[in-house]
Amino acid sequence: MANLYSPPPKGGVRGGRTLVVKVGSNVLTTDSGKLDITRMSALVDQIAWLRGNGYDVVLVTSGAVACGRGELQVDHSLDSVEQRQLFSAMGQVKLTGLYYDLFREYNIHIGQVLTTKENFQSERSYQNQRACMEVMLANGVLPIVNENDTVSIEELMFTDNDELSGLIAKMVGAEMLVLLTGVDGLYNGNPSDAGSEVIRQVKAGDNVSRYILPSKSSAGRGGMTSKFNTALSVAEAGIRVIIANGNRDGILPALIQTPSDTVHTEFLPA
Repeated sequence: MANLYSPPPKGGVRGGRTLVVKVGSNVLTTDSGKLDITRMSALVDQIAWLRGNGYDVVLVTSGAVACGRGELQVDHSLDSVEQRQLFSAMGQVKLTGLYYDLFREYNIHIGQVLTTKENFQSERSYQNQRACMEVMLANGVLPIVNENDTVSIEELMFTDNDELSGLIAKMVGAEMLVLLTGVDGLYNGNPSDAGSEVIRQVKAGDNVSRYILPSKSSAGRGGMTSKFNTALSVAEAGIRVIIANGNRDGILPALIQTPSDTVHTEFLPA
């Protein structure tokens, strides 16, 4: 069992560079909670740029529940589990369809991977999921990953998609995990304070946990605490982790081409 979670060799299954990009609900939704199609399209443009520049990409995306909530008005009460199951079931169809149409403009094939925490807890399920991801990447298919909220019960749910993206990055032996959120990175104070600055690098042993605020976005389950914990875990596995603002135009190409001029927080591998 000790080798269950050991990642494949760095370099990706095709010998290239593999990036895992996680996009949070606070990037994909508007202030009213609806899906932001313009932002989604811009992110697809950037991922297509990464692919055109030699990167294999795995996209871990939120947004299914927001899609479903915008599709159906329910005139009776639903508990939180029922809401998540109903809206995610409807929304995942729409979300994947939108990604399909947007990536098709670049002749990029996509594949949907819906997973649960249970798939990371048994060797057979883990290896099957890894094999699925590897065959997709080996054939030029871009995996789009999300938690399967329709069958996940609360005690077996991922903390959020930050946790899921970290597990996926380890699974595929990624060179880098990029967590796109609504802020520029990890700040040394409250991001709303004028004197606060983004911490540009976090090395093994740096004590920055005192800067983590417990607040979460209204659209998602995560927050900076989740991103920080994921970043530490993934960096300890030897994978670079970047937290950056997904609302900034061209953020993904900028992180590759001009990282020193692009505000973000990088967690260096141990």
